[in-house]
Amino acid sequence: MSTIKRILLLCLLVISVNAFAQTTGKVIEEQYVKSDILNHNVKYAVYLPADYETSNRTYPVVYLLHGYGDDHTGWLQFGEVNRYADKAIADGTIPPMIIVMPDAGKSWYINAYNGKQSYEDFFFKEFIPAIESEFRIKSTKQYRGVAGLSMGGFGTLEYSIKHPDMFSAAAALSAAVRTDDDFMAVTDERWKEAYSKVFGPDLKGKERLNATWQANSILGLVQSKSADELSKVRFWIDCGDDDALSKGNSLLHIALTEKKVPHEFRIRDGAHTWTYWRTGITDALAFIGDSFRQK
Repeated sequence: MSTIKRILLLCLLVISVNAFAQTTGKVIEEQYVKSDILNHNVKYAVYLPADYETSNRTYPVVYLLHGYGDDHTGWLQFGEVNRYADKAIADGTIPPMIIVMPDAGKSWYINAYNGKQSYEDFFFKEFIPAIESEFRIKSTKQYRGVAGLSMGGFGTLEYSIKHPDMFSAAAALSAAVRTDDDFMAVTDERWKEAYSKVFGPDLKGKERLNATWQANSILGLVQSKSADELSKVRFWIDCGDDDALSKGNSLLHIALTEKKVPHEFRIRDGAHTWTYWRTGITDALAFIGDSFRQK
């Protein structure tokens, strides 16, 4: 190979590497926020768009919540959200945004019945302020969104309904929305594993419909709010037709419809799986991203 050809090949390689670098965001998996409320450090992961380190601009943010049994790395490891965000930003489907993924353990994103695990207080009083001082984020409602799957979908709805002044849009995928009857019908084994530390141990039947449940039941919250209050946030609700949670999500859609609250509702082919969530995350982020754009 001639010297000129070698130089041309090297130039093409450099150009290709630079082009790839310019369209690939940065992922930081092991960050943490010190919490006085929870009395321990809370880990989080963050996705920074490709131009974050070469610009001085500020960015909108989406808080992306994981499901039960996962942690702050779930959306990266299994959801590949960085890959989907890179592509969607590159082709203009979503605006450049920062995506923050906190570790919530098995907290259901709420304050526990006994006051010993006040995750919701931590999220709003410590986590958001820490994140929005650490990164170049547009720290106003218009440029802040929340999304999540399953337990994280529950958290997404909790936070957006209870704190409508904080978020412009919310996208809940396969959200854990249950009726009172469904909540009472959870098996004792499942209750002990998933709910006892948050809602209270050894509860059966109507005992489970205690003050903590009443304060956090998604369907109950919707009924307790006016249409004007609920309409302060744009809602995206997406659940698979083979998902047991499709019942609760459908009832949520009906409740919002009866109150004439604008929202987007999707029932797609699929179940409670990462395949479903991976195929839904781009549309969810695009829905939130539309709130960040000037009309």
